[in-house]
Amino acid sequence: MPLNILVAPSGFKESLDVNDVVEAISEGCHRALPDCRILKAPMVDGGEGFTKALVSATAGTLHKVAVTGPVGQTVDSFFGMLGGEGAKTAVIEMAAAAGLSLVPRDQRDPTLTTSFGVGELILSALDAGAERILVGCGDSGINDGGAGMAQALGARLIDKDGSEIGRGGLELARMSRIDVSGLDPRLANTQIDAAVNWHNVLLGERGVARVFGPQKGATPSQVQALEEALEIYAFLLNRDLDLDLGLKNGSGASGGLGTGLMAFAGATLHPRFDIVMQYLEFEALLTSADLVITAEGSLDGQSPFGKVPCEVAQRARKRDIPTIALAGTIGTGVRTTLDTGIDAFASILKRPCSLEDAILEARKLLRNASEDALRMIMVGARLKAA
Repeated sequence: MPLNILVAPSGFKESLDVNDVVEAISEGCHRALPDCRILKAPMVDGGEGFTKALVSATAGTLHKVAVTGPVGQTVDSFFGMLGGEGAKTAVIEMAAAAGLSLVPRDQRDPTLTTSFGVGELILSALDAGAERILVGCGDSGINDGGAGMAQALGARLIDKDGSEIGRGGLELARMSRIDVSGLDPRLANTQIDAAVNWHNVLLGERGVARVFGPQKGATPSQVQALEEALEIYAFLLNRDLDLDLGLKNGSGASGGLGTGLMAFAGATLHPRFDIVMQYLEFEALLTSADLVITAEGSLDGQSPFGKVPCEVAQRARKRDIPTIALAGTIGTGVRTTLDTGIDAFASILKRPCSLEDAILEARKLLRNASEDALRMIMVGARLKAA
């Protein structure tokens, strides 16, 4: 009987999209075991690839639009319209307007980057007649709490002199009042659902500034400044809109965009895999699998908090299916992933190299690591048989 291998990875940020990762792992597996049967489940988590995956799964359509990027530049973006019956549903990934990959490496400063383009995507979807909007949150390059998006949608964020604040997370520290009278009225009649990392919150030790700010280029002093600015933002949302969101599940998703979506777009937040699994065939494929191989750019102590490898492994463990996780880097606290269902993990890097070289060689490295992992399994199978 051929071995049935379910390949269910995430994409490798700024390197390989999720479909490329699937193909690289599949190639490696076939090198080691030519007659294995590969089941493919590219896993999108709300970040890059979310829109195209759901459009493909529903035979929908993709629509191109230009929006304001995270550092104020014009970027070529897109939204999708899902196929099928029911309400006319648009799907948006915030990464297509405010993702980290859209921030040049020499401009990575989350005190300045903005989610304004996300609001423009929402308006474009409304202009196209969307009755429901599904927003994927992930791979962000911002830390502005969704304030830029709110400004694009018509909200006014006002300083003590009566002027509108500028864009960027640090500008939130200048706010003294929120005026939502100018919000696009269509928002009130449009169902908006957001797929978020349910574990991310806006404020505190596990808040978005402290946990993710450094990944987006923030220095320790900037992390503190962003936290203080977000505290002011949360206070004003509570005072002016009667919304207590600072520690709400999902409020910290995508640099705090989850907060902005709830406050200004009336969105309902959902654990991202609850949304994704409605459209992908993962569970059906899992029933046919003997082994699961998942992957992500980094595996560490943060991975159990809603990252693809651990979400995949949790579901596989319920069916007693072993899971191997491959990663570009193995970080501090990685052994906590073993408690979530991952049975073994390995880095695809076999020697020290620069980030640039790792990105350039990512497909080859992933292919070789997949082959190595499967060959180790074959050795174990021979020992058991003996």
